[in-house]
Amino acid sequence: MDLDDRALRASWADAATVPFWLDRPERPPARPALDGDTTTDLLVVGGGFTGLWTALMAKERDPQREVLLIEATRVADAATGRNGGFCSASLTHGEANGRERWPGEYEQLHRLGLENLDEIAATIQRYGIDCDFERTGELSVATRPHELAAYEPKAAGFLDATALRAEVDSPTYLGGTWDRTGTAMIDPARLAWGLAAAAEAAGVRIVEHTRATRLRRSTGGVTVTTEHGIVTATHLALATNAFAPLLARLRFHTVPVWDYVLMTEPLTPAQLDAIGWSNRQGVADSGNQFHYYRLTADHRILWGGYDAIYHFGRAIRPEHEQREATFQALATNFFTTFPQLAGLRFSHRWGGVIDTCTRFCAFFGTSHGGRVAYATGYTGLGVGASRFGANVVLDLLAGTPTERTRLQMVRRKPLPFPPEPFAWIGITITTWSLKRADRTGRRNPWLRVLDRLGLGFDS
Repeated sequence: MDLDDRALRASWADAATVPFWLDRPERPPARPALDGDTTTDLLVVGGGFTGLWTALMAKERDPQREVLLIEATRVADAATGRNGGFCSASLTHGEANGRERWPGEYEQLHRLGLENLDEIAATIQRYGIDCDFERTGELSVATRPHELAAYEPKAAGFLDATALRAEVDSPTYLGGTWDRTGTAMIDPARLAWGLAAAAEAAGVRIVEHTRATRLRRSTGGVTVTTEHGIVTATHLALATNAFAPLLARLRFHTVPVWDYVLMTEPLTPAQLDAIGWSNRQGVADSGNQFHYYRLTADHRILWGGYDAIYHFGRAIRPEHEQREATFQALATNFFTTFPQLAGLRFSHRWGGVIDTCTRFCAFFGTSHGGRVAYATGYTGLGVGASRFGANVVLDLLAGTPTERTRLQMVRRKPLPFPPEPFAWIGITITTWSLKRADRTGRRNPWLRVLDRLGLGFDS
C-alpha cells in the first residue's frame, strides 16, 4: 500500500499524547505525599512493578512488617503504565540470551520463569485484580528472508507463511513460531493499580509525589531523604530502574532508552475479520529494530517498538515523550504490515523510558551491609520478570540463601556502560550497525566484537 507522508501523519497527528493505559476514568486518585519524618521496617523506593511486587510480597511473607512505599510521581506513571502489556515468562530476555550467558543453569531459569508467570496468574486471581489477563502466548515472525533463516522449520511451534497468516494475516510474514504458554497479555496499569490496592489492604502505606534524593547509613539501618521528610528504615528496597539510582555504584550500569507506542481506535468487526487474529496472541517481529503488537480487550491494536532512542548524558526529560519521526515510522510500518486496515486512525501516542544493561536482563545486588537491595536493568522485559526481581530483593534482604540467590544470574553483574561521551558514541555506532544488519542480514565487525564480549544495547 502506498501512503504519502501527509496521509500517514494524519493517521496519528491528532492522537492523544498520553498513554492509553493511564487515560481512563478508573485511574485511582493521587495519594498524598509524605507528611514529615517517619520510620518503617521496610522502605520501598519506586511505585512501578518491582516496587509494588516487593511491597505486597513483603507483607505476604510477614504481615507484621511495617512497609512504606514512596513514589516520585504516581504509581505506574513511568514504564509500568506505558509498556505493551506483554507479561513474559522469560527472566533472561529470551532463550538465546539466557543460554549464551548461563548455559549451565538455563533450564533452571526457564523453569523458574514459568513458575513466576503461574504465580502472577494466581496472584491476579487471589486478589481479584481485573487486568484482562490472557495467556495467549506470543508469535515471533520473520519479515525478511535472512530472518527466516534463523528459524528451524522442524522445531516445535514453527509456522510457515501460510500457517502464520492463518493466525494473523499480514503479507509481510514469511514464517515464525508460536510459543503458546510463555507469554500473557495484560492491561499493565490495571495490574499495577490492583497490586497497589492489594498492598494497601495488607497494610502497606503508599505515598506519591515524594522523590527520594539521598541515601545514608544510620544506626540499625538507613535513612532516605525525600522532598517531604526523612525516612529511617531497617531495610531498603530500591526499584527506580531507569531513573537516577540512590546508589552511586549503579550510575553506569544502566542507560535510559526511550520506546514509543501508537494505539489504534477500536477495530470494527469487518476490520477484525480482515486480519484474523482470533487467538489474540502477542506478536513481535525478528528485526534488531523490532515491533511488538497486540490486541486490547476493546479490539484496539497496540503497535510499539522499532526505535530505541538514547539521549546524550542519560537525559530523561518530559519533552522526550513525544517524537514525531518515530511516530511517522511506526505508522508507516503499521500500514505496511496491515494494508487491509487503510484508513484506521490512532487514538493515542506516547513514549516511555526503560532501563537497559549490557546483558539485556535484570541484575541484582546489596549494599550498606545488606540493609539495601536492588533489582534493575530489565531491558524492556520487566512486566513479568519484575515479580521474580522483587522476590530476589526480599531474599537478599532476609540474608538467607535461596534457590534464587544461588543463581549465577543473581550473583554476577553486567559490565557497565562507559561515561560520556563514550556511551553516546558507542550507542550511536551500535544503533547504526543494527539498522544496517536489518537491511543486509549481516553483522558488521563492530557488532561481532560486541557479540564476542557479550555486550550490547537493546530495548
